[in-house]
Amino acid sequence: MKRFFITFVILVTIYVIYIDLNEGTLSSTQKQEPSIEVQASPEEAPLFFEQQVQSGDTVLSIVEEYSTGALSVSLETVVNDFQKLNGGLKPEDIQIGKSYSFPIYK
Repeated sequence: MKRFFITFVILVTIYVIYIDLNEGTLSSTQKQEPSIEVQASPEEAPLFFEQQVQSGDTVLSIVEEYSTGALSVSLETVVNDFQKLNGGLKPEDIQIGKSYSFPIYK
């Protein structure tokens, strides 16, 4: 009789765990909370200026020349912003004599 009772308790426990994992025991008693829809504002385009590239210029040298003091952003941010402003053009592909848009950092 003791074996039967222990086996019964184990089977009931396994059944309850199975039901709880598949259907959940609280799903019918939980209240549906109203959902709140959050809309992010579109990312603002960085401020920029246009400048013609001279011999020896790099994206970083031009941006540093135009900014006041030390740059407040990382090199990666400068490169990403430059690429956004110039249709994905990589900084190493700039050409002497052409004008490009460069980000402004304060």
